Amino acid sequence: MCGRYALNSPPDVIRSSFGYVEQPNFPPRYNIAPTQPIAIVCRDDLRTGDGGRQFRLVRWGYVPSFVKDWSHHPLIINARADGITEKRSFRAALMRRRCLVVADAYYEWRRTQPGVVGTPFLFRRPDGRPLAFAGLHERWFGADGSEMETACIVTTESNAAVIAVHPRMPVVLDDNQHEAWLDVEGVHAEAAAKLLVPANPDALDFFAVSPAVNKVGNDDPSIQRPALSPGSPVPARQGCLF
Repeated sequence: MCGRYALNSPPDVIRSSFGYVEQPNFPPRYNIAPTQPIAIVCRDDLRTGDGGRQFRLVRWGYVPSFVKDWSHHPLIINARADGITEKRSFRAALMRRRCLVVADAYYEWRRTQPGVVGTPFLFRRPDGRPLAFAGLHERWFGADGSEMETACIVTTESNAAVIAVHPRMPVVLDDNQHEAWLDVEGVHAEAAAKLLVPANPDALDFFAVSPAVNKVGNDDPSIQRPALSPGSPVPARQGCLF
């Protein structure tokens, strides 16, 4: 799964990387958690209908449009790629509302025994550039006329490197796959689903970080520093920027 991540690049770097027209100003976040606002890039904007890329802040916690009372619906932060084209909760979004969830890094925990939090690891690109997770978004309408935009991150089986920490990972799209994932008019759901595969084993660097990341309130650069204690469960991959 993917339950915690970071977006700390300057807004102009993110805008240049993903090509949307807005110029949002947002603070660096080092410990983004479910139910919080997250940055996504999409194309099917109901407000303008111009088909260009747009930046949005939405709630991390996907609510299918058919749900009547979202407050009693299970929190969906991830959508498993396995069989996604057949799942009622995601079928419509896969066809019409695909998005990129923008990030700089994500965290995962290596658990050695049940009931134990485990050792947190940070994952990011070796070159330090932003990541794009495959995502789905949905606009929920309440009976009282209220609206809420939500999103989730699509996950898949881990590659040969990430499996050392966790059996699943977010779908990290290559730069040349962004447009195909966003193009809901030209790329049908079945074709888009073929992009939902593990990243190449050398696509991400990772290393153990401080358990301070376990607490959502810790949201500063210090939680991304490599753990100083010896004996990490798996060695850090080469190419880290620290």
